[in-house]
Amino acid sequence: MPGIIEFETHRLRLRQWHESDRAPFAAMNADPAVMEFFPALQSREASDLSITAWQSQFASRGWSNWAVELLESSQFIGFIGLSVPRRTLPFSPCVEIGWRLASAYWGNGYATEGAQAALRVGFERIGLSEVVSFTAVGNLKSRAVMERIGMANANEDFEHPGVPEGHALRLHCLYRISRGRWRENAA
Repeated sequence: MPGIIEFETHRLRLRQWHESDRAPFAAMNADPAVMEFFPALQSREASDLSITAWQSQFASRGWSNWAVELLESSQFIGFIGLSVPRRTLPFSPCVEIGWRLASAYWGNGYATEGAQAALRVGFERIGLSEVVSFTAVGNLKSRAVMERIGMANANEDFEHPGVPEGHALRLHCLYRISRGRWRENAA
């Protein structure tokens, strides 16, 4: 069984999920602002299923989407992490970096700070050769985070199979970063 990877940045702790994270995570997933670029809000049951799946990935791999809390207060603010997408996508197999933070914590650079640290863990500790990220083409805030952490638009837009046909959010853009590119940016 692999060791569980947890780590800290200047302001954040990225850790395994606790039972106490379930209610605030469900509240985030029911917030229309947080879920603007998802086809629907998430029920408490669906939110809990995500946490359970990530806990299982921690047990089997040692890493997944980490719960994120502020170091100064231990306040849960969302997740940032690395995961293997559950659906087969046009560029599978892959490891995706993603994030979702409660709207009260937007605009402070937390997603960028945590994602930069997650990339470091992915390339240095896990040994990944590439990490991808994707979002609805109109999600300019997430695309800006992708660019700030050194990812490049792969110009491989695709229709996300988890979004209903005809839905305005079905078209997604793909970003990539290789270990070599990350090393160049980190130097």
